[in-house]
Amino acid sequence: MEETQRLYIHNELSQARELIPILMKHRNGEQWSKEERELLLRDLRALSHLSPYLIPLLLPGGVLILPLLAWWVDRRRKRREDKLDRSAPLS
Repeated sequence: MEETQRLYIHNELSQARELIPILMKHRNGEQWSKEERELLLRDLRALSHLSPYLIPLLLPGGVLILPLLAWWVDRRRKRREDKLDRSAPLS
């Protein structure tokens, strides 16, 4: 579980590396092409799926919230496992 989440976050962030040069282009007074706008929208949508992971890190004292986030994610995982155990047929 932890490894899959780590890989998911790493993949999403690595895709967003293309985002910075395009954002800087607009800041430097250049215009975005239609393809660049589409790329921006795609990358920003991908990053929005990471918001539960990134928001605590961006908040002041956010690192202190990480244990609470870990507890919450673990609690949800245990609840799903319990549902699967109950729905499994008895042998």
